[in-house]
Amino acid sequence: MSDLWPRAVVLDLDGVLIDSIHVMRRAFQRAYDLTVGEGEAPFEEYLTHLGRHMPDTLAIMGLPVGMYEPFVVESRKLVHEIEPCPGAAELLAGLREAGVPTAVATGKTHGRAVEALSATGLLDLVDAVCGSDEVAHGKPAPDIVLLALEKIGAAADGAVMVGDSALDLRAGRAAGTRTAAGLWGQGDREELLAHRPELVAGSCAELAALLLRREGTPA
Repeated sequence: MSDLWPRAVVLDLDGVLIDSIHVMRRAFQRAYDLTVGEGEAPFEEYLTHLGRHMPDTLAIMGLPVGMYEPFVVESRKLVHEIEPCPGAAELLAGLREAGVPTAVATGKTHGRAVEALSATGLLDLVDAVCGSDEVAHGKPAPDIVLLALEKIGAAADGAVMVGDSALDLRAGRAAGTRTAAGLWGQGDREELLAHRPELVAGSCAELAALLLRREGTPA
């Protein structure tokens, strides 16, 4: 392998490139109210499953799959409230300037991911978008990472998967990429570090510095 690394970057969306948790919380509570009834929705538990396709998460949590449709409807109403994570645009622009293709691999459907990226001004800075509705198996299976690499014409060897959850890191590792833990997201720091990612960053700016050093592959 040459000292040009990374050759491609695949990134999770929520918590890594966009700050959408407040929107997700409101949409989840609204869906819960409509399908389950009054009471506080178990949103914190839901966060532990970020990266999975939502119907799969609902099944794991023992919640009605009927929550999915009102969640999507409410999320789309609030999409204009989503903000890019600090430094996300600069990270993506820097990778593009360096000739490194990028792809988003998210538990959102492709359409919702495109809407969120468009609302935050990031859509034109990524080369491909992959949603959970495009693969047979969601994270932590490697399917969506492999699809992302296929879309940008990159091999796993020399690529890195960036995520803020153990599901992201497991998916990247299963696909054969190196992994980078984004500690500015929603994931638990100790759990992320337990998966021994090759790179660890506390912000998009720190990740950009690590990825664009061009000093060869990480140890």
